[in-house]
Amino acid sequence: MAIYFLNIKTFGRAGGSSAVSAAAYRAGERIQDERTGRTYDHSERQDVMHKEIVLPGKFADDDMSWAKDRSSLWNSAENAETRKNARVAREYLVALPVELSPQQRVGLVKGFSQELSDRYGFAVDFAIHEPRNFPGSDPRNFHAHLLTTTREVTTEGLGAKTTLEMNDSRRQALGLEPAINELVHARARWATVANEAMHEAQIGARIDHRSLEAQGIDREPRPRIPRAAFEMERHGYRSVVAERLREEYEGRLLARVQAGLANVASRETSATAESGTVMAGAKPAAAGPRTTEEIRREARENWLRLRESQLQGRAEPTPSSPKERVRDDDLSL
Repeated sequence: MAIYFLNIKTFGRAGGSSAVSAAAYRAGERIQDERTGRTYDHSERQDVMHKEIVLPGKFADDDMSWAKDRSSLWNSAENAETRKNARVAREYLVALPVELSPQQRVGLVKGFSQELSDRYGFAVDFAIHEPRNFPGSDPRNFHAHLLTTTREVTTEGLGAKTTLEMNDSRRQALGLEPAINELVHARARWATVANEAMHEAQIGARIDHRSLEAQGIDREPRPRIPRAAFEMERHGYRSVVAERLREEYEGRLLARVQAGLANVASRETSATAESGTVMAGAKPAAAGPRTTEEIRREARENWLRLRESQLQGRAEPTPSSPKERVRDDDLSL
């Protein structure tokens, strides 16, 4: 089932990041950082399905060989910055629909990369990764890294910082909206182009960038486990953070179920007062203290009974009905 995930992060010198290192890791290549002299060798990677550098369409007829070379591009990005806290790269990480074929995924990512490149004038170096064959890894985890420069590309090299890197005061002076709107735009566009790709592939699945509440879906979002905690558990170690997040999630679920149970009890009481009968299937309250497992089991049974009562008299939804599709906007990468 296709899921929605788009995350944007930045790489800066203040945090010790290197654009050359990031590019080598994502593309699975061996690249030397000319500024520091360090060599980053990730040529042993076997999960890189496709990698490509996309440039603004206006340079389609120009010689842009310097930017098409991965080592040249990212060493230029490093050498263009002089401040010790400079931002050297930006990344869009997206989950790819598992329903698409490898060729369709490439077309989807390349098209989205071209949109971004034309909008901001930067270079986009994207790499599509397949799921890794590690214990606990999700076999549906096809994803793409879109590494972008923070400066506009020209025929001679990197130019000025893109509008995406400007603060809101400078953007306002240029008649641009606050930078947060660029994130909103990217999130919405990814959902749109991904859905268009699935539609063209005659796939019924769809994704949505909006929150569950905005979509009108009454469901508790699943906990998002931090990468560090996820990796700890994947390697067989215990993560207190991951366990706490799951316990809090279960607590929220239980609270929802108990709220539904209270609603059912209220309706049953009203029905009993009117007819003098007890709803069929209702269980009498158990005497004495109950264990947490007993409470959860009873809450689940009553929740299912509530859902059944709500569905009585309603038409069975058709599989193609968009309002009945369940969308998932959670992903741990």
